[in-house]
Amino acid sequence: MKLHLKNPLIFFDLETTGIDVAVDRIVEISYLKVYPNGNEESKTIRVNPGIPIPQKATNIHGITDEDVKDAPSFKEIAKNLAAVFEGCDFAGYNSNKFDLPLLAEEFLRADIDLDLKKRKFIDIQIIFHKKEQRNLSAAYKFYCNKYLEDAHSAEADTRATYEILQAQLDRYPDLPNDVDELALFSSHNRNVDFMGRIIYDDEDQEVFNFGKYKGQRVADVLKKDPGYYGWMINGSFPLHTKKVLTSIKLREAFGNK
Repeated sequence: MKLHLKNPLIFFDLETTGIDVAVDRIVEISYLKVYPNGNEESKTIRVNPGIPIPQKATNIHGITDEDVKDAPSFKEIAKNLAAVFEGCDFAGYNSNKFDLPLLAEEFLRADIDLDLKKRKFIDIQIIFHKKEQRNLSAAYKFYCNKYLEDAHSAEADTRATYEILQAQLDRYPDLPNDVDELALFSSHNRNVDFMGRIIYDDEDQEVFNFGKYKGQRVADVLKKDPGYYGWMINGSFPLHTKKVLTSIKLREAFGNK
C-alpha cells in the first residue's frame, strides 16, 4: 500500500558502538527518504565515532575500527544530514527508544539543534509488537514473506523497515495510512525528551518517568528538591534530557515574570 504522506518520511537505521545513548556513538547511518509523490532517495554513510568500537558491537554489525578510520566524523556530516532531514517525519525499527535519542544526541554534540520534536515519529517495532510480538527478521518474514539477508546491516534493515510498514498497512485495515496517527499508534508514551525520562501526563504536564519521583510533576519536584536538578545535570543522562529539564526549570523560574 502506498503511504499517504504530507511531508517526506525518513526511514533510517543506525549501527553504533553500543546501546548507551549518553556515551555511545554512531558508526553507520542509512536512510531512505520517501517523498509524498512516491519518489525515493537513499544513502548509507560510515562514520568515525572518535572512540574504539567494542568487539561485541563489531560482532553484531561487522564494522571495525579499521573500516571507519578514514570515515568522516558525525560533526563533519551533521550539517548536510540536517538539511536532508529538514521538514521530514521519521520512521524506524525500535527508533523511538534508541535510534532517535542517539541521533538527537549526535546532533547536539555537533552543535546543531535540529528541532526533531516538531516532527512525527513512527516506530515500526511498536506497531509490530502491538500486533504480532516478534523481531525485525520475523517481521520481514511474516509481513513480506522474505528472509532478511545481511541482518544488522543498516542498509538492509532500513529497506526492510520500509517494506514492513507498507505491508502492515495492507494487512491491517484499521491501521491508519496517516503519519500523524501512525506516530501516535507507535508510541507507548508521550515523551518530552527522546529517551522518555520525562513524559506528559493526562493533563499535558511534564512528569518524571523514572526513579524516586516517577509519576510526579517535574515543576513540583524542582521546587521541593532543588538538588535533584543538579544531580541530573551532573549525571550520565543524555544531553537532550538535560536540555528539556533546563527548559522546564527556566520556564518555571522566569515564565511568569
